[in-house]
Amino acid sequence: MNKKILIWSVTAALAGFLFGFDTVVISGAEKKLQTLWGSSDAFHGIVVIGMALWGTVIGALLGAIPTNKIGRKKTLMWIGILYTISAIGSAFANDPITFAIFRFIGGLGVGASTIAAPAYISEIAPAKDRGKLVGLYQFNIVFGILIAFLSNYLLNGLGENAWRWMVGVEAIPAVIYTLFTLTLPKSPRWLLTKFRNSEAKQVFQIISPDLDPEKLMLEIKTEMENTVANENIFLKKYRFPLILAFLIAFFNQLSGINALLYYAPRILEEAGLGESTALLSSIGVGVTNMVFTLLGVFLIDRLGRKQLMYICSFGYIISLSLVSAAFFLNWEGSAVPVFLFMFIAAHAIGQGTVIWVFISEIFPNHLRGSGQAFGSSVHWVLAAIVPSLVPILFSTVGAGVVFLVFAIMMVFQLLFVVFMMPETKGVSLEDLSKKLINKYN
Repeated sequence: MNKKILIWSVTAALAGFLFGFDTVVISGAEKKLQTLWGSSDAFHGIVVIGMALWGTVIGALLGAIPTNKIGRKKTLMWIGILYTISAIGSAFANDPITFAIFRFIGGLGVGASTIAAPAYISEIAPAKDRGKLVGLYQFNIVFGILIAFLSNYLLNGLGENAWRWMVGVEAIPAVIYTLFTLTLPKSPRWLLTKFRNSEAKQVFQIISPDLDPEKLMLEIKTEMENTVANENIFLKKYRFPLILAFLIAFFNQLSGINALLYYAPRILEEAGLGESTALLSSIGVGVTNMVFTLLGVFLIDRLGRKQLMYICSFGYIISLSLVSAAFFLNWEGSAVPVFLFMFIAAHAIGQGTVIWVFISEIFPNHLRGSGQAFGSSVHWVLAAIVPSLVPILFSTVGAGVVFLVFAIMMVFQLLFVVFMMPETKGVSLEDLSKKLINKYN
């Protein structure tokens, strides 16, 4: 593999590290903040926790605008700035509204990163390595999650202001990442959409030295010439990739993955573990997530996206059913963490690894930013709704019912994989676009 492509892909994928860290770092502080500010379950879930998630929704909805207008590279740089502002502001907040506003700013960065980073990596990666390179984004997400869990555990003993250190320490990697983005070249496919042909050619000569850049550019231009001016992803001919993006994002969140990550310590305490043991077990969640994501990244270009989704779906159904049964039958102690680790493993090797790769592949070049924005928006709207409801649902219907609903939804995901999901492994972005459009027509 071209070393420069690998370095640039890793750099862009570091947006995922900040995504994972920012998303999960709140899990160690959220119970302390609810006690500190005396928030009700509804206010705590919807405002203190939920504002970051709604920031993510807005970032995903609007992220295609800078990604298309100023380019993938500059958007990634601004994402790093948003993370930095959010971390520092959240650490110094003295009331829940101020805290929620700065968490909202970080959410904007998370949402935009799910568009810009996978789009950038998919556009510089060769087809044979595209899965694993875009998969680096997901690996960095889970690495960030693990470091957030570990950071929360280590900082938990710093007294009543430990939560400030938990949320503020993110500023350090955010500043480093922002500086790293300055070393990235612009996406050659984005440059072609702006008719900056000579710049695109220079980048193609670096990333594909064994291919004729003129021939490659001609293929991309031919695809662009077959499109109508001012097209959008909601045209009839793009309906199939649109449906695919919607369903993979829908099922990703209806597995309950974000609800578990945000509330891992709380869920483990519900299962009978003490506070310190719950925090330590949540580190195990992070380790399991990272190990099986690495395995998913290793396998995605070997077995393919669809095979990983088969493994994932069966793993979800079994593990979520066991978690539900544990709460219904009062299996306290070590059983629930084991079942949750099984769930995390199933997610990491399948949905976690596949979703951002798959969405970044199925739309044509000139609509990739918009397609990413649509899929990310569906993902994050549900990621805002589901975790925000968890404290209320746990206190009303109970954890057993909640996890049973998640298990049933994964049966429907399995049907989606069997009957609708195409295999995208090893196909060029341009050929894949033609295939999916022709399939619907």
